Amino acid sequence: MMNAPTTGPRLSKWDRRPKTTGDSRMGYIYVVSAALLWALSGTASKFLFGRGISPLQLVQLRTTLGALALFLWLLIRRPRLLAISRGDILYFCQLGVALATAQFTYFYAISKMHVAAAILLQYQAPVLIAAYAFVFSTEKLTPKTLACVLGAIVGCYLTVGGYSLDLLSLNKAGIAGGLASATAFAWYTVSTEYGMRRYNPWTVVFYALFAAAVLWNIFQPPLRAFFDGHSAVEWVWISFIGVCGTVLAFGLYTAGVALIRPTRASVTATLEPLIAGLIAYLFLGEVMELWQVGGAGLVIASIVALQVRWMPAPEPSVDEPA
Repeated sequence: MMNAPTTGPRLSKWDRRPKTTGDSRMGYIYVVSAALLWALSGTASKFLFGRGISPLQLVQLRTTLGALALFLWLLIRRPRLLAISRGDILYFCQLGVALATAQFTYFYAISKMHVAAAILLQYQAPVLIAAYAFVFSTEKLTPKTLACVLGAIVGCYLTVGGYSLDLLSLNKAGIAGGLASATAFAWYTVSTEYGMRRYNPWTVVFYALFAAAVLWNIFQPPLRAFFDGHSAVEWVWISFIGVCGTVLAFGLYTAGVALIRPTRASVTATLEPLIAGLIAYLFLGEVMELWQVGGAGLVIASIVALQVRWMPAPEPSVDEPA
């Protein structure tokens, strides 16, 4: 699942830190690796759905395994990051609800439609974040921003098969799930701003994931999905999604953001739906029609342009002449 972009020109401490050419290269490698893991997770999810595992089961498995793996890593390597203020417990509960909703609707959309199309629907989150920034902050709606938003909407319409009434009617549930996922992830992203000002990013990710896991173990019988008789092959992919597709992917993405600007990392992460589409074609035989491919390209181009609009001018690296 992607990590949504920043929403404005404000720079973090990472943005202001000079980078070497080698650092930047590694930053892009980290982000591309994260996109690959997220794309593999999406295809693995579709494979598991085909074997009878439901989105409800998979979201319980993913959040629980991911929270446990991240807790053990932090406990061993950086235990101080587990400390939070009591006054922020309700905040992290709210963040967990947003993440739990985003992950379930993401899996639900994948179960109902092509993997790449479902992921592209979630990539409407940056568009929603841009709209939020315009309504609730001083962000101005420039002609370029408006064109990017409209481009993403039109591209999304083509990607889900809106040009064909028959195809559109077959995908109503998947489209609703994908748009709900985009909305929930935009909500999660905007909500993280408070936590990022007070805590390390890993603390925010862990407690959001932990709260989501608690929620799904209340909504469903606790740990029930772990005892449903999964095969060895299914456990391999479940573990991959929970650990590699969640904790490791977030770790690589966070490391990448530390080396290149968050906006550049977000733009690079748009490789995810392209990689997911290729993997789904190779291993699941999913083929998108020409209009859908064109719509996917329009979505990605619009999101890249939207984020480049906020991208500050590059600084000379420490090993390059000014």
